[in-house]
Amino acid sequence: MSETNEIPEGFRIEDHREGAQGVFTWSQVNDEGEPLDVAYELLGEARKLADKLGTFLATIVIGYNVKNHLEKLIHHGADKVFFVDDKRLQYPQVLPFTSIIEELIKQEKPEIFLFSATTFGREIAPRVAARIDVGLSADCTAFEIGDYVNRRNKVVFKNVLRMIRPSFGETKLATILGPWKFPQMATGRPGIFKPLPPDPSRKGETIEFTPTITDDLFKVKLVHTEKEQSDEIVDLKGAKIIVSGGKGVGAEGFPLLRELVEAIRANGQKAELGASRAAVEHGYISSKHQVGQTGTTVRPDIYIAIGISGAIQHIAGMKESKIIIAINKDREAKIFNYANYGIVGDYRDVVPILLEKVKQGYLFPIE
Repeated sequence: MSETNEIPEGFRIEDHREGAQGVFTWSQVNDEGEPLDVAYELLGEARKLADKLGTFLATIVIGYNVKNHLEKLIHHGADKVFFVDDKRLQYPQVLPFTSIIEELIKQEKPEIFLFSATTFGREIAPRVAARIDVGLSADCTAFEIGDYVNRRNKVVFKNVLRMIRPSFGETKLATILGPWKFPQMATGRPGIFKPLPPDPSRKGETIEFTPTITDDLFKVKLVHTEKEQSDEIVDLKGAKIIVSGGKGVGAEGFPLLRELVEAIRANGQKAELGASRAAVEHGYISSKHQVGQTGTTVRPDIYIAIGISGAIQHIAGMKESKIIIAINKDREAKIFNYANYGIVGDYRDVVPILLEKVKQGYLFPIE
């Protein structure tokens, strides 16, 4: 299949929507009923798709005490918010959540339905897709709307959802199409999409959805929940400056990078230590610091990549940084293709100079 802007001679247009319309998302909430960041991220991307299609954007919220937070979803782009507020649904449970979303889809007949690829989202999305007999593209990092032509069958599909995701060990990007069954369904990776700024003036509709919830949906009993506590708090998303190390730094280099981060913080600037997937896999640092498609997507004012080659999955997770500074002794490293400033040199020579400047009071130009 290939893209087309015109209908080739002798080709026919096929449309299998059968009245399906609207872009829908599932907005995941916490135990207090407040939407998670991923809910707003997904709404921001879904808003673009709905505008491109000239249709409405709706979301569904399932949980307990959710009513006080519904307007926030409208402020972030939703036109309609369907909600189910039930004490039994305070904590994520596969069977009832799957059944509720299945029932909503059958009733409302959306054209597109998107989930966040959180741990729980990955549990329920394929189950919903199987129940309504549609395909599911998992862990997508981009969505687009466009026309496609199937030259073999001489068929044109209009306004198809392009679901773009990493493949081949995350070294390539694949575009997946599903214009034969609706809704077109996918999960989007957390941290990839940018939420819209909240607009308190936006108006929308909140609709209480009353699904069929039977006792057999609660065959699995939630006995106990325990949240993991950790002394290490890593706030990559909130950092204005990220100093990120790769495989080229080695285990011995991360203490130096951490010292640089601490020096930046001592000057009153919000900094965090990041890492590439390779550095994490080699055990140089914990996965909490991982930047990239399989880690955290970041948009700091300044991103300093040290000893990072520039693999596609890492670039996708930090390419929206305002200023990218790359330090690498390999002048052919791909990271230099994306950097605003590049330094070819051994980090053991370069970083101590930068560290000394920071200790002398140098402030990075951030907003």
